[in-house]
Amino acid sequence: MRARSVALASILIGAILWHRLAAVDRPNIVLIMADDQGYGDFAIHGNPYVETPNIDQLARQSVRFDRFFVNSFCAPTRAALLTGRWPLRTGCHGVTHNREAMRPSEVTIAEILQSAGYQTGCFGKWHNGEQFPYTAPGQGFAEFFGFNNGHWNDYFDAHLLRGSQPTPTRGFISDVLTNEAIRFISSTKDRPFFCYLAFNAPHSPFQVSDDKFAKFKARGLDDNVAAFYGMCENLDENMGRLRRHLTSLGIAENTIVVLLTDNGGTAGVKLFNAGMRGGKTSVHEGGTRVPLFVHWPNANWQPHLVEQIAAHIDVLPTLLDLCGVKQPTDTRFDGTSLRPLLDNNTSAWPERVLFTHNPIDESNKYPGAVRTQRYRLVREIRGPGGGSKAKANDANATVWQLYDMVADPSQEHDIADQHPEIVQRLSGEYDAWYADVSRDGLERLPLPIGYDQHNPVELHAPQAYYDPPLRFASGPGFANDWLMGWTSAGASIWFDVDVVQAGDYEIELAIACPLADAGSKIRVRMGKQSLEVTVPEAQPREVRLPHRDLDGHARYRNRIWHTLQLGTMSIGQGRTRFIIEALSMPGGQVLELKHAKFLKL
Repeated sequence: MRARSVALASILIGAILWHRLAAVDRPNIVLIMADDQGYGDFAIHGNPYVETPNIDQLARQSVRFDRFFVNSFCAPTRAALLTGRWPLRTGCHGVTHNREAMRPSEVTIAEILQSAGYQTGCFGKWHNGEQFPYTAPGQGFAEFFGFNNGHWNDYFDAHLLRGSQPTPTRGFISDVLTNEAIRFISSTKDRPFFCYLAFNAPHSPFQVSDDKFAKFKARGLDDNVAAFYGMCENLDENMGRLRRHLTSLGIAENTIVVLLTDNGGTAGVKLFNAGMRGGKTSVHEGGTRVPLFVHWPNANWQPHLVEQIAAHIDVLPTLLDLCGVKQPTDTRFDGTSLRPLLDNNTSAWPERVLFTHNPIDESNKYPGAVRTQRYRLVREIRGPGGGSKAKANDANATVWQLYDMVADPSQEHDIADQHPEIVQRLSGEYDAWYADVSRDGLERLPLPIGYDQHNPVELHAPQAYYDPPLRFASGPGFANDWLMGWTSAGASIWFDVDVVQAGDYEIELAIACPLADAGSKIRVRMGKQSLEVTVPEAQPREVRLPHRDLDGHARYRNRIWHTLQLGTMSIGQGRTRFIIEALSMPGGQVLELKHAKFLKL
C-alpha cells in the first residue's frame, strides 16, 4: 500500500512539474470588465462628452469586435464569461436573492487555467454568489480581493474582502482594485497568470472625486451623468496605469489584454448611445451590445474591426485556444473560439444565432431576444425597467418584434408583419434554446454554512424568504439592503441553508430596533434546535455616503448595525431552514434585519 502511495505521489509530482514546464511560454491574461459602461460610453465609439485616451489606444492596437453581445444584466454576463456557457445553464438567472449564483459544479476558466499551471487572481466585483463555494475562491481563484454581491455602497475607503475576511482600504475603489491587480501581476510575473479585474464602476451609486465631477458639471450635465462620466475617465486612467506596468515588467508582449463590459449603458445613454435602442435591462441592441477589444502583441495580429456577431460565451474557449490549454473532456461549452476572426480569417466562419434572456424569476421565459448577423427578434416586457420589474409568471410580454439590423440599426421599424416566416423560424429557435438551457431547472440555490474556507459566514437579508408585511428598505432587495416592516408577530423570516459540517455554531443577528419597539421576544430554529432571546433597543446610526445625485441617498444607504448574540446551537448536516420568528411584539415592530452570522466552533 505504501509503495502504491509513493508511486501515485511521484506521478502527481511529475504531472505538476510537466504542467509548469509546459506553461512557461504560455501567455499571461488580463481580463478587464467594466460595470454598466455601455458601447456608447467610449470616445472611440463617438461619445462627444467623455475622454478615454488609454482605452482608445488599446482599441486601435487591438482586434475590435463591433457586434459583440452579452446579457443585459451584470451577473448572467459574468457567469457566461467565466464558464463559456449560457448563464441559465449554469444556474445563474438573476442579480439578487442568490439567483445570481452559479452551481458549484460549474467549471470556470480560473479552474481550467489553474490546472494548467496558471496563477489566478480576481479583483473587484464577483456577483456570482456570496458564500463559499459560490465565491471566487471556491471557483478557482487563488487570490480574491473585492466584494461578492451586486454592488457596493461606498466607493471611498471601502471595506472589501481579502478572500473572505473584511479589509479596510484607502482611496477610490477603482484605484484600489487596480493597485491590487498590479501587486498580483508583480508577484507572479515569472509564471503565467490570469488576472480578472472586474471593476464595479461606473455602476451606481454615482460617486467620484471632486475634480472629475466638477469637470463634467461645468459642461452642464446632470449630477448622475457627470459622476458617471467621471468614473469612466477614472477607469481609463487606471487602464493606462495597468498597461504601463505590464510594459515596465517586460511582459506586455506576451500578455493577452481583453476589455469588455457587462451590459448596456445606464446614465449616459440619454446623451449618446451610438444610435442604438435601449440600455441596461433591455433586450434591444443597446442593452446587450458592448465592446470587446483583444490585444496580444506576440500574436502579430493586424488590428482590425470584426463585424461578425460574437458573444460572452466565446471568451473562455477563445482564451484556452490562444493559450494552448485543452478543454476539459467533461465540460460542454456553448461558445466557440474566435481565433479565426482574430486571425482575420472569415472565409469559413459559420452563420450563427445568439440568444438573450432577461433573468427575472424562475418562471419567466421572457423578456428574450434572438440575434443573427442580420436580424434581431425581440419579445419584451415594456416599462422603465426593460422587464427587470417583471413578476413571477408575468404574462405581459409583447408579441415578437423583428428588426433588420443592417438596414435599420436603430430599430425604428418593426417588420414582423412583413416577414412572418422569419419570426416563426427564429422564435422556434428561441423556444428550443430556452428549453435546452433551462432543462436542469432553475432555483434559488441554498446558502452553504460550515466551510472552513468561509468561517464565519453571513447570510444577507436579500437572500432571505419572508412573510408580508415584511419588505425591503430600498425596493426589490438588491445588495446591501435590509428587511423592515415586521409589524405582525405572525410573520417570519427564513433562509434556505445547506449545513456542510455538523457541529456547534455561534449565531448572531445584525439588527436595528428603536427604543419604542424594544422588548419583542424572538425564536430562531433549525430542525429541532432553537434559541430564544429578547430584542433590546438597537438604534441604528446612518452613515452619510458621498452620492452625487439625490436619488442615491434613498437607494443606497449604509448603517452601523447592532449585534444581537443568540448563543450556540448544535446543528446537524444537510439542507434545512434557519427560521426567525416572533413570539411576542409589545411595540410597533419586531426588528429590522441586515444579516445572520454563523461561526463554526
